[in-house]
Amino acid sequence: MLKTLTFTLMHFCIAFGVTYALTGSIAASGLVAAIEPLCNSVGFYFHEKVWQRIEGRPKAAAERPTHAWLHHQA
Repeated sequence: MLKTLTFTLMHFCIAFGVTYALTGSIAASGLVAAIEPLCNSVGFYFHEKVWQRIEGRPKAAAERPTHAWLHHQA
């Protein structure tokens, strides 16, 4: 849990720093730093869903093991 908290703090600081460097506005930087990690979290959720579907697909025949006696499937 500590790792998650420190990563979130780092993410917030980076978002704030980059936005401040680009705009010079503390208000805009605070807003972006608060919203951007939330948007990333939502995006990451859907990214994971897509990857779960990709990884869950059966392999093509060319990718299956050729030695059935080594990889017996019940």
